[in-house]
Amino acid sequence: MRVFFLLLLAVVGACLPALAQQPKTILAPQIKTASGVLEGVREASGIRSFKGIPFAQPPVGALRWKEPQPLASWSGVRKAHQFGPKPMQLPVFGDMNSRSRGMSEDCLYLNVWTPAKLGQERLPVLVYFYGGGWVAGDGSEPRYDGESMARKGIVSVTVNYRLGVFGFLAHPALTQSSGHHASGNYAFLDQTAALRWVQQHIAAFGGDPGKVTIAGESAGSCSVSALMASPLSRNLFAQAIGESGSLIGLGSAPPISLAEAEQDGRTFAETLGATSQAALQAVPADQLLQATAKPSIRWTTVVDGYFLPTSPEAIFTAGEQSKVPLLVGWNSQEMGYQALLGNQKPTVAAYTQAVQQRYGTRAPEVLKRYAATTDEEVEQVATDLASDGFLGFCTWKWADLHSQTGGGKPVYRFFYSRSRPAMRPEVGGATAGLAGGVVKNTNPAASTAPPARGAVHSAEIEYALGNLATNKIYAWTPDDYKVSAVMQQYFASFIKTGTPSGPGLPNWAPINRVVPAPVMHLDVNTRLELEQHRDRYLLLDEIF
Repeated sequence: MRVFFLLLLAVVGACLPALAQQPKTILAPQIKTASGVLEGVREASGIRSFKGIPFAQPPVGALRWKEPQPLASWSGVRKAHQFGPKPMQLPVFGDMNSRSRGMSEDCLYLNVWTPAKLGQERLPVLVYFYGGGWVAGDGSEPRYDGESMARKGIVSVTVNYRLGVFGFLAHPALTQSSGHHASGNYAFLDQTAALRWVQQHIAAFGGDPGKVTIAGESAGSCSVSALMASPLSRNLFAQAIGESGSLIGLGSAPPISLAEAEQDGRTFAETLGATSQAALQAVPADQLLQATAKPSIRWTTVVDGYFLPTSPEAIFTAGEQSKVPLLVGWNSQEMGYQALLGNQKPTVAAYTQAVQQRYGTRAPEVLKRYAATTDEEVEQVATDLASDGFLGFCTWKWADLHSQTGGGKPVYRFFYSRSRPAMRPEVGGATAGLAGGVVKNTNPAASTAPPARGAVHSAEIEYALGNLATNKIYAWTPDDYKVSAVMQQYFASFIKTGTPSGPGLPNWAPINRVVPAPVMHLDVNTRLELEQHRDRYLLLDEIF
């Protein structure tokens, strides 16, 4: 027996060096939620990610154009290693970069990145809604990736929601069958359902359901303003961040009445030969999507009497919105001067004519506020006017109104002006797109777009969320990483404490009842300044 024991020790001893050389097995993280057990991925940084988590039943078949329904529980372990399918959408923006597993009506999935180790930490939570004009985008895009924010001690969530005809179709038949005498706004109902999921489940991921910040850019920012206005989403979040857009004074796709939306929906259904709800729901998803390629149909917010009892502006004016701290701002070049001048050269004569055509009898006042006395000044002034008409004014109006009626909650305003650097040489043959990437030039002989005069629409996203490295298009410089570090620190501080100020940062004062308002200019030389053009926005307020 003693001989056998010695031989066993010798064999084990001989095997130990080989065992020591084997790679250590890192167990996939698992989290038990109320719906079932999820298995995620432990990233190299130590952050745990859970992708493609369903938060409602698939909105297909009889559930198409229905309020999202509660999810049934599952048995066993559900793998959450990959992003779920992206919502149905046409390739409207050629520069969007999705990591989703295909495209489907079955799209109601969210993604969570958490630094929590035990699930008992009660960390602040960021829920981010993507942009894309409510017709494109999804929560898998690298610029929204939550790992960088998670490394700041924040549980980060991105959410898919229905788009276009699937997210905003209103129709008399849908209104009658809804149970709330409302139709449209399914995208916002999806977002609200996701926030309810966060309230119910995020503690299992180490998040604090009482410390949720909602945020978004462009259509995502407009969505944040909608969620603040709606009684259905009240008490589902504690703070809000908006980047470039709101539903208050929105000129590009303003909210419309239920009657208008129903008429639009009836017209759309007739083009498909669908005269009933059953016929509409029987149309294949791909056919519905292709039918939306016609530009005559509006897919926008509906004042439906349910999600939105009245217009968002009326709700904010009456002080009936969610009373939460708000951090909000826009970029220096939300739109180029070409949106106003078309193909005309930027001259005083062309600018004056364009303003007169657009603003009619109010043109003299507009030309006074947005004055250009030389041809050299026109390009910048026309860019300012086009940017304000697109998203600058509506974002200003949101901040200004909430600072007056938001129950004294602080409102912090920023103006982002960092221009993106040059594209990497290997990209070649491409122009910058609205979604942060590039659109390949199909005609090599075509002239390239003129250099940006500032921060174009959506340029701030990677900076704010710490995701410059995920965008391989641009040759990021040390100055870009400096701007990103400052902006992300401001955002992270606001998410954690309700104020964007922090150690080593310029102090950021709220705008509440302060005229002129303090505005944080975010660039290589970040500084707090007093706003210089309140008169412009007061004029646009009268006109719009």
